[in-house]
Amino acid sequence: MIVNRIFLLGVAVASLVTGAAYAQAPAASDLLLATLWTQRSVEYKANALTAYTLARYRLDEALADKTWTAAPAEQKGDFATLPPAIVFDVDETLIDNSAYQVWMMKNDQTFSTKTWNQFCAAQVSTAIPGAVEFAKYADSKGVKLFYVTNRGIETKEDTRKNMEKLGFPMGGNVDTFMMQNEKADWGSAKGTRRAAIAKDYRVVLNVGDNFGDFDDRYRSSEADRLKAYEDGKARFGREWIMIANPTYGSFDTAPFGHDFKKPREEQRKAKWDVLEGWSGPKQ
Repeated sequence: MIVNRIFLLGVAVASLVTGAAYAQAPAASDLLLATLWTQRSVEYKANALTAYTLARYRLDEALADKTWTAAPAEQKGDFATLPPAIVFDVDETLIDNSAYQVWMMKNDQTFSTKTWNQFCAAQVSTAIPGAVEFAKYADSKGVKLFYVTNRGIETKEDTRKNMEKLGFPMGGNVDTFMMQNEKADWGSAKGTRRAAIAKDYRVVLNVGDNFGDFDDRYRSSEADRLKAYEDGKARFGREWIMIANPTYGSFDTAPFGHDFKKPREEQRKAKWDVLEGWSGPKQ
């Protein structure tokens, strides 16, 4: 009888422990596999290193070819004699913010400017594999590096300090950080900022992780995005270097029309609806 009571007590304790563990488990998240891949996998590191190794070869080609430009829509006039520059996106191109993604998952939160700015202020972003080394290589060749980011102007100094600690070149006497809304016409589309750079520099490479880092038509329908991609696809791997980012971006919002006011459930359904799947085994 005593043995049975001890057994039942053990079962009860185990159930409580198991229940507590389940209660503390984070909610299911669409970000899980993508964030796990970018933060933990050697495949992601190898992919980033591959892109930045290619960028070195392309940079050398671009410096030798005065007709080469990575800003075809913005580069005007006789640009052959202008000093060279590279346009970089920042987030998930040069620095890794997966810690913010993990915080969102574990706390069942979505992106907000308030928490994002607090994350930027913490200055805990790490370097994407190969990014610092490539940036230093380009700087050693006399190339000016411009950081064209959609972080808000209020995060500029935190972003600069974070990247300086990681070893990214800071631009000397030129302000190379170009933040969203820093000027009246510097919205989320980056064409106006590329145009500002192209007035004084020959843009030899453009490096980013989102289609919007290369083409202002990024926030359109899936069909229009595909057409814009086809228009410029010859540039990818040559003047345009894409860093993989499966965690967020305009690909993620295109299925629901980039309407961030839609409930999460409606957003998720829109993503499911555009997927093309196998019909399954024959019965």
